[in-house]
Amino acid sequence: MQTAPGWTAAGVAETMPLEGARTFYGTTKLSAEFLAAEFAAQFGVPVVINRCGVIAGPWQMGKVDQGVFTHWMLAHEYEKPLSYIGFGGTGKQVRDLLHVDDLVELIEMQLADPAHWSGQTFNVGGGREVSLSLLEATGICAGLTGHELEIAEVSEDRDGDVPLYISDCSRLFEHTSWRPGRDAKCVLADIHEWIESDRDRVGEVLG
Repeated sequence: MQTAPGWTAAGVAETMPLEGARTFYGTTKLSAEFLAAEFAAQFGVPVVINRCGVIAGPWQMGKVDQGVFTHWMLAHEYEKPLSYIGFGGTGKQVRDLLHVDDLVELIEMQLADPAHWSGQTFNVGGGREVSLSLLEATGICAGLTGHELEIAEVSEDRDGDVPLYISDCSRLFEHTSWRPGRDAKCVLADIHEWIESDRDRVGEVLG
């Protein structure tokens, strides 16, 4: 079990230290949190910060560095090239998934009672129960599409990438009855169903 600050048996908590290098992408996200907090302090705007895991679902035009699981399904459906990048090129890096509909349900709860939520920061994700590796995603995508791809292996790590990120949502679960209702297979199946229902138009966007 990890003993570093912010690591728990459930994953990465909100108490994870934020000092040090964090990539430009991570820096912009943290800066947005600071800016939102200033609006709350200066203008009395109710603000809640949701730190989301990997959001996925229908109508997301995923790409390799954002929306990776939607990207994975799209590549399988249209038989586009894929690569396992970093960590030996094995595809064993793990993330927790959050279906966009689950996120919408939470945001609707927050909008309905802003005073209950304002001024707080929460991890919002699938947690350990809704997490998977790229290798596992490959198996699900192949099963749904009927397409088995030869996936390239790139062993070199990318700056700022990590082999494991799972959201510890314990603080959120103590604050509300909300829980993610869709497991990883359901998320990927919904993405596949969306692609099949609008195949020509999605294909045009992908090029």
